[in-house]
Amino acid sequence: MRMIQNAALAFIGISAGGVIAAGVFAFLVIIGVFPRLIGKTGTKEHIMLYGSVIVAGGVLGNLVDLYEFPIPLFGLSSLFLGTFGMAVGIFVGCLVMSLSETLKALPVISRRLYLAVGLQYLILSIALGKLAGALTYFLCGMSAE
Repeated sequence: MRMIQNAALAFIGISAGGVIAAGVFAFLVIIGVFPRLIGKTGTKEHIMLYGSVIVAGGVLGNLVDLYEFPIPLFGLSSLFLGTFGMAVGIFVGCLVMSLSETLKALPVISRRLYLAVGLQYLILSIALGKLAGALTYFLCGMSAE
């Protein structure tokens, strides 16, 4: 009886995780992150590869998170972390811009700030401010506290 309960719990847990993951990926597609990246890079001919890589990334990310096994980096941990951080930052930036375009937030911001031109400079200054804050945080040793 105990084995049947454990099997049912495992099935429910895996099913719930699959539903949540599908919802997250559907949200990213609906707000236009993936189509926008595909359009900007001009790689429509590799659409099946995009789908496979997105699914593989979701599965591998879940496995690494679930089982917490170490990834051998062979002394290149700083390079790996820097590359990973850059990739995550680019992804989050694309996600935010897609979401803001979906919500049509940029025209509202420009009207409220009375910007006729120069919205791109406002966005760039916000990004550079975040970069300066992150560099200060990590380079001045604040992250070690």
